[in-house]
Amino acid sequence: MRLSKFFLPLLRENPSEAQIISHRLMLRSGMVRQQAAGIYSWLPLGLRVLENVARIVAEELDAAGCVRVLMPTLQPSELWKESGRYDSMGKEMLRFNDRAERELLYSPTNEEMIVDIFRGYVKSYKQLPLNLYQIQWKFRDEVRPRFGVMRGREFLMKDAYSFHLDVEDAKREYAKMYDAYHRIFARMGLVAIAVNADSGAIGGNLSHEFQVLAETGESQIYYDQKVEDVMANMQGKQAWEIGEELRGLYAAADEQHKPDACPVPKERLREARGIEVGHVFFLGNKYSKAMGVTITGADGNPVTPEMGCYGIGVSRLVGAIIEASHDDNGIIWPESVAPFKIGLINLRVGDAKCDALCQQLYESLQSKGVTVLYDDTDERAGGKFASMDLIGLPWQVVIGPKGAEKGTVELKNRRNGEKVEMPVENALAQLLK
Repeated sequence: MRLSKFFLPLLRENPSEAQIISHRLMLRSGMVRQQAAGIYSWLPLGLRVLENVARIVAEELDAAGCVRVLMPTLQPSELWKESGRYDSMGKEMLRFNDRAERELLYSPTNEEMIVDIFRGYVKSYKQLPLNLYQIQWKFRDEVRPRFGVMRGREFLMKDAYSFHLDVEDAKREYAKMYDAYHRIFARMGLVAIAVNADSGAIGGNLSHEFQVLAETGESQIYYDQKVEDVMANMQGKQAWEIGEELRGLYAAADEQHKPDACPVPKERLREARGIEVGHVFFLGNKYSKAMGVTITGADGNPVTPEMGCYGIGVSRLVGAIIEASHDDNGIIWPESVAPFKIGLINLRVGDAKCDALCQQLYESLQSKGVTVLYDDTDERAGGKFASMDLIGLPWQVVIGPKGAEKGTVELKNRRNGEKVEMPVENALAQLLK
């Protein structure tokens, strides 16, 4: 993509309304625009990141045997009255009547609708287990929307729901999703700690939140110092190995931490703030029983299925990644979610050799499926460097008149700041790894 043709509305100053670094950087880098309190338009750069995050989530869930669906954002109130949650959700749930005076709501979550779909088609134990998921926009009318996409009213969420013949199989799926979550977050360059958590309005009697450590996090978490030891020795380990090491270590959020009953000695207990990026629940038969769902068991008798529920805040993850990966100059994207892998900078647009070498490299990378943002504007060099650092693409390739004369480029690693001058062929080989 040529920057001269791209829509990238950058801000040079920090917006006064942005309180945390991810909100500031998302506004400054032209990723989002606030349209109302807690409601954002996703602009081209931000949308590319959001789609990359959603793609990783979908790939890992598909690999775990989940099946994707898409439910409507508007739901009839009858389903929620059937489960008993219509009144208990309070003002967070947006409700209204259509022109025929039918009561509708904008879905904050989808347990009721997925149960309604399930009971319409699944009749036998032979059709279980079943795990259905979607990636869909949701709305919760927060009293105080803040921190940009971290605490918005409209948000993109992955919600999955599993159905099982018995508790044992439901807990097997719970553990399977627990591991899938570690793989998802690891692919995004994050280490998420699974902490014992309150089930809240979703319900159920087993629940874990996945928290990314950050000073701006809303949750207070308590954990064994050994968690830090695992995080400090991740190099060369697979995501499932890290998850397995973390699984047996104590970690609890907010009121789930009981000081008097904590199994960790005081000298090993650590406190920190965390950003919740995912949540898994064992629901039992809370919704299936309330909505009168049964299937035929192996013995021919009716059985009320057990359920699990698994959520990931897709749009929130974009903010969480920035909170975990930035410096004073801007964002530092992990390659897996970056809007473009490479920022190609032409220092002298109009110079025949600079233009030719940039075009050669641009076409070579694109032909190999590598995403490139080519700065072909007449902005001054300092402005180009500042913009590229701000938007945080993993690699910068700089071509100026002297380098073009010699057939060399400067390759910069955004994460560590290392700059190396090398022949264009060598740079191309490294970028294609």
